Amino acid sequence: MSSTAQAAPASPALKGQLGQVILATLASATGFWAWMSIAPMQKTYATSMGLSEGQIAMMLATPVIVGSLGRILVGALTDRLGGRKMFATILLLAAPAVVLVSIAGQTKNYPLLIASGFYLGVAGTIFAVGIPFSSAWYAASQRGFANGVFGMGMIGTAVAAFVTPRLVKATNYQMAHFIIAGVLVAMAALVWFCMKESPAWEPQVNPIVPRITAALKLAITWQMSFLYAIVFGGFVAFSTFLTKYLTTVYPHLDTVAAANRMGSFVIAAVLVRPIGGVLADKVGPKIISIIALGGVAVCAFLASAQQKESALTGITFLLMAAFLGLGQGSIFGWVPRVSPKDKVGAISGTVAAAGGLGGYFPPLVMAATYDAATNSYAKGLYALVATAIVGLLLAAMLKNDRKD
Repeated sequence: MSSTAQAAPASPALKGQLGQVILATLASATGFWAWMSIAPMQKTYATSMGLSEGQIAMMLATPVIVGSLGRILVGALTDRLGGRKMFATILLLAAPAVVLVSIAGQTKNYPLLIASGFYLGVAGTIFAVGIPFSSAWYAASQRGFANGVFGMGMIGTAVAAFVTPRLVKATNYQMAHFIIAGVLVAMAALVWFCMKESPAWEPQVNPIVPRITAALKLAITWQMSFLYAIVFGGFVAFSTFLTKYLTTVYPHLDTVAAANRMGSFVIAAVLVRPIGGVLADKVGPKIISIIALGGVAVCAFLASAQQKESALTGITFLLMAAFLGLGQGSIFGWVPRVSPKDKVGAISGTVAAAGGLGGYFPPLVMAATYDAATNSYAKGLYALVATAIVGLLLAAMLKNDRKD
């Protein structure tokens, strides 16, 4: 009787769970918009400051590495402080970073732009807040759905691609960035007054460092991190570098046209991500992850062989985005199934960090392997093919579930 009495209130107590996850998704989308606000304007910065390939790659990659590594700490802090406080804090901290980016662009100050991009990386850590927050609102059997919905907050990258250049044209460069900063502050206020923690959530009081260290000692942490670094890292890398890639290989494209294509790439990945999670629940994450990684390898190879812009170019990159999204959903759905129950949060935070960090190196590789004589990034795409194949082989060796 006592067991029944305790279980009865659980369902009513979690009413409004979808609304809370959607609010978290909107907060994440806002953070992603800020995080990726430099990438759509990269051609403007490159032209006004006379930047080299290496300088452009560093400009695009700096926010990524900070937003990635910071997720380890932010994820652990979320376990202790809760999603509401962490969402609001990160959104508020990101607003001044956007303003600093504006100042750097106006003054054509490259060192300040890099420093501002470093600070802007704070916005990218927001992903690590939403995973534990959303998971706490759903039973274990439904967390794939919850995290799939929250993962759609990546749409903020598409917002950055579609909206930022148009906002600059409609107003001016400085005003556009002030508007972005204002949206961040407004979303922080909405989170503070409307978001609430799940009744099932309990703050973790154990020291943060030992929890992270224990997760890093497990082989499964590194295995899942490598796989997620390929699919989410590939998504982040193309989200930041695709505009640069297109405007270099196809110089007739202006910033807005290239940003539109980048936005379409992001939307395709975002829409397929929840499907990857659902299929992983129904079919098993292993087979879905293998399919996704294989698809990425094939699409990257096809992209490397294309010389002229055509419908095939767009289809190839959209398919690549879809496979990346499929892999994100399946691999992140794989993590709780193969992690020790007491370390799921710490491992998830580390895997999320690895995913973002996976987006740091590809732009640098693309810049380093660019062949000016043939105007080609083929070598960089070959590297993605090889990495995806290695990931596919690793996935094939792993199990769907942890065997205790």
